[in-house]
Amino acid sequence: MTRDLEIDLLRSFVAVAAHLNFTKAAQSVSRTQSAVSLQIKRLEEIVGRPLFDRNRQSVSITPTGEALQVYANRILLANDAALSQIRRPEAKGRVRIGAPDDYATLVLPRILSTIEAEHPQLHIQVVCENTPDLLRMLDSGDLDIAIAVHTPNAVSGQVMCYEPLHWVASPGYINDPDAVLSLALWPPNCVSREIALDALKQIDREWRVAYSTRSVGLIENALISSPMLGVMEASCIPDTLRIVDGRVGLPALSDVAISLHRSNEDAPNIAHVTAIILSMFASNLRGVTKIARST
Repeated sequence: MTRDLEIDLLRSFVAVAAHLNFTKAAQSVSRTQSAVSLQIKRLEEIVGRPLFDRNRQSVSITPTGEALQVYANRILLANDAALSQIRRPEAKGRVRIGAPDDYATLVLPRILSTIEAEHPQLHIQVVCENTPDLLRMLDSGDLDIAIAVHTPNAVSGQVMCYEPLHWVASPGYINDPDAVLSLALWPPNCVSREIALDALKQIDREWRVAYSTRSVGLIENALISSPMLGVMEASCIPDTLRIVDGRVGLPALSDVAISLHRSNEDAPNIAHVTAIILSMFASNLRGVTKIARST
């Protein structure tokens, strides 16, 4: 007898797959750890294979779990989008969205145009800040939705995708192995900056942060006009810059997790906007992205 995949089970499964930690996953779906563990057990019974390898020290996803993640994300997106459309007449009022400058500049406009077309009674306000500031604003009630960037081992919120980080420079950049590496990076506490500086500790070369700003436009201009290196997510690299991974002895960079946080799950206007962002975000990225590590 064929058994259906249940939405609640898939939602907890996606949370565990994102956090690789049952306690954090339980917090993100507002359930107890024991309840989430039982849900994963039920889902494994339906699938017929283990989804996670668990011991006292760690949780890792199995190949079966990785395959299911792709479909689980699609099912959840379709479910949320369907509910959003059914409840569409209720969508009105103000929704405040926060995002880092690169995503607010290069990704959000296409999504916002869809929201405005489908929900003309909604009034969207956008705030550009780095992730720690956005999450503080969300906690203080100054934002309704936040798009945040996390390291893969410190994920929170609802993961939308994973993006590769790349070293970037101007097309005319020439590496001088005897010179100090000059960097144009996001401000302190930004995930891509932290990943880049941690990676540079692996190589025997001096470096300095010559330019620090949260503006993607200012970083682009700095890289074009000076022999500097930057770090950007794949989808946020302007056409004026080129990827220089590995070409100048630079260390590899880890992926980053892009997640969505919201303040009030019961508010119809926030639910509608959340569903649209979740359904459109990854497909509107220009770079190579990974939905739940598996595509």
